[in-house]
Formats: sequence, structure tokens, C-alpha cells
Amino acid sequence: MTERRLLIVEDDAVFARTLARSFERRGYRVAVSNAPDGLEQVARDFAPDHAVVDLRLGGGASGLTCVQMLHALDATMRIVVLTGFASIATAVEAIKLGATNYLTKPANTDDIEAAFARVDGDPDADIATRTTSIKTLEWEHIHQTLVDTDFNISEAARRLGLHRRTLARKLEKRHI
Repeated sequence: MTERRLLIVEDDAVFARTLARSFERRGYRVAVSNAPDGLEQVARDFAPDHAVVDLRLGGGASGLTCVQMLHALDATMRIVVLTGFASIATAVEAIKLGATNYLTKPANTDDIEAAFARVDGDPDADIATRTTSIKTLEWEHIHQTLVDTDFNISEAARRLGLHRRTLARKLEKRHI
């Protein structure tokens, strides 16, 4: 069996360290990067075949730019986007940019490994109609606007007709 190499792009050092240890116990070689800055060089030097990328990185950085860059370096890399701020808009963008899968936090090592393995779609997936709540629609609209503004909070707030602080408070709340 060939060596599996995993690159974790996560700004939460404790979570990144925990995830790295868990994957190392499963036989992966692991490298961690906490921001898009310098990520390209780390990826070139480490040559990962798997990556876990946090959607929202510190300093307002977007994990989507990391997904795009990693996919451009190696189109066969299995990339899983991990986020606590899931929306349909960001999921679609992540997949378009080269992610293999998109998971919401909390996700454990088993979930992530299963996501690496799922590369083909499931035509038998349940498509039963489910009503969407107003809160979910609002959440998805906010995230689509964030994607459209390249995650610029001030511009997204302006487009949504909200005060910047109001939008920031909404983003801090956990989506259920």
C-alpha cells in the first residue's frame, strides 16, 4: 500500500493538531498549514494526495481559494472542505473549485475518511421534498452574498441591507 499524505488547512491549532494525530494513527503522513499564505509551497514540497480544508480561515481568508489552488496543483487530490458555516452556495462553489466532498462540523476522522472515499455521486440519493425554514433560507442567502463578495463582510452587509455588526453577529451564531 502506498503512503497516504494528508494536508490539513485549519486555523484552529488545537483542532488541527487533534485531527493530525488521529490521521497519523491511521497511517497517514500529515502536514498542517494554518493560512493560505505559503500554502502553495507547502503543498509542492509535501505533495499530498488528500487535503482537509477549513472553509473559514483566520483573518477573513477563504478556504475556497485554498481548494482552488490545491486542485490546480493536483487535480487528482481528494479535497474535503470542513465547515461550521455550511450553506448550499459554499458547497456548490467548493465542488466547482475542485473539492471532492463538503462536510459540516463537527466531523470526525471516520466521517472525513468516508468523504475521501466517496468520489462518485449517488443517483439513488433521497430527494424527498423537505420544507425549508425561513432561517435556513436567510442563512443560504447570506452565504451566497458572501461568496459573491469574496467573503468581504462590509460589502456583503451593504448588499444585504444590514449593518456590518449585525451581519457579523448572524455569522457567529451556529446554524442548526
